[in-house]
Parts: sequence; C-alpha cells; structure tokens
Amino acid sequence: MDKRRLVGRRAGLAAAAAATVVVGLAVHFLIAGDLASLVADALYTVLIYLLVGFIFPAARQYWLAVAAFAFSAMIELSQLTGIPQQLAQSFPPSRLLFGTTFSALDLVAYALGAMAVCAADVLASRRAVRARAVVDA
Repeated sequence: MDKRRLVGRRAGLAAAAAATVVVGLAVHFLIAGDLASLVADALYTVLIYLLVGFIFPAARQYWLAVAAFAFSAMIELSQLTGIPQQLAQSFPPSRLLFGTTFSALDLVAYALGAMAVCAADVLASRRAVRARAVVDA
C-alpha cells in the first residue's frame, strides 16, 4: 500500500472512530434497555477495530476483526476477576472502558460488531479501489 493510500485510509478510520465514539456514548447514555447495551457493546468492538486499523492500516480486514474481537473478549472475561468492578468504584469513568459485570451475551455483541465493521471495511475498500481505477483511467 503506497503512502498516499495509507494516509487516506488512516483519515477514514479516524473519522469513523470519532463518529463511533459519539454514537456509542449517545447509545450508552440516552437509550435504555438491553438492546441498547448490546449495540453499545458492538460499537465498542467497532471502535477497537478502527483504532487497530489506524495503527496498522495495511493489515487485512479479517485480522483486524479477529484482533478487535479478541481484545473485547479479553476485557469481558477480565470482569470475572472482579478487578474492573473495584476499579470502577475508585474511578467511575473506567466503567466505560472495562465494564463491571460479565455477560456471555456481550461476547455475541462483540462478534457481531467485529463482523459488521469488517464487512463495511471490505466494501469501502472495494469502492475505493474502483474509484481509483476510474480516476487513473
């Protein structure tokens, strides 16, 4: 991947990450219920995907999805230790990053978020390739 494409990819990933943070916080704070919680969890994994993609812009999308899911699952499983709960008591904003209570359903939300963002990234990448081909022609 040439430097110009890397810069463009990073810019797109950064914009998508910023939008994901805004939407994720809005869902978390403004919408109640289990469905909203699952959407927020999926968006957490989407954000991780975008951040890892920003750091490694030439990485294949499926590896980014695997990394994002693995990281999210690791955070979820760490909730079984009680450490995130203790951390949230001493520093409440940490609850947004680490959660406090384990839920196996959250793992499903993470998987769906990883698959959705991977599919969207693949589609966006294909469109970018087609657009460059038209411009170069």
